[in-house]
Amino acid sequence: MVHDLLASRELAWRLLVRDISAKYRQSFLGIFWAIIPPVIMAVGFTFAKGSGVVNLGNTELPYPAYVMFSMTLWQTFVEALNGPVQAVTSAKPMLARINFPREALIIAKLGEVFFNFGIKLILIFGLFLWFKIPITWSVILAPVALIHLVLLGTFIGLLLAPMGALYQDFSMGLTLISGLWLFLTPVVYPVPNSGVFGSIVKLNPVTPLLVTTRELATTGVISNPQGFWIASLIAILGLLLAWIIYRLAMPFVVERISS
Repeated sequence: MVHDLLASRELAWRLLVRDISAKYRQSFLGIFWAIIPPVIMAVGFTFAKGSGVVNLGNTELPYPAYVMFSMTLWQTFVEALNGPVQAVTSAKPMLARINFPREALIIAKLGEVFFNFGIKLILIFGLFLWFKIPITWSVILAPVALIHLVLLGTFIGLLLAPMGALYQDFSMGLTLISGLWLFLTPVVYPVPNSGVFGSIVKLNPVTPLLVTTRELATTGVISNPQGFWIASLIAILGLLLAWIIYRLAMPFVVERISS
């Protein structure tokens, strides 16, 4: 497994460059599509909160900055979640004709996720300057929490990738589930402290990873370190298990594709 992972580096780089070039070359707004969704989400929920349509509670950051920053992190998680399924599905013709390390597909998508987040950093820097958010030393640890968030998404996506290549239901189902999952994650509201809904939000493994990344980048005070490490352990061990399953399943998937 490690040998194939190392052997896939050059191919993964070529796939990454190809995918990024194709994605942004055929778009008029280009890289700004990585920034537009969180801005629109923040504008919509800020108007809704300000007009009293919804009561979303108080946040430790100015609300527009809170939503835009949280939505940026959520987008990164969703991209990591959908990436493996999209990579294997789009590479079916190549899988049927060429024998190559399958890990290259996943690494290329992970590279695209971090490239897109690099673009989103422009928005984050702008938020810190516009809203005068103080920067603490803990911001240097925020990328570690972000990587754990990406690993969690990759774990789930990699687990579903073999079946997603055979059945479109998985891709469509992921879109529906991620839409519901968004409202079970404290992206547009603070973490609830009581009630059944609060318990569901706290049991959501994305919650401690996303919240810790946000806290490390802003306040520097981690509210749930135990939940963060439990979710991180699930992400790391789950990714290793999903990688094994992926390797075992892909020969059968390729056989089905080729027949």
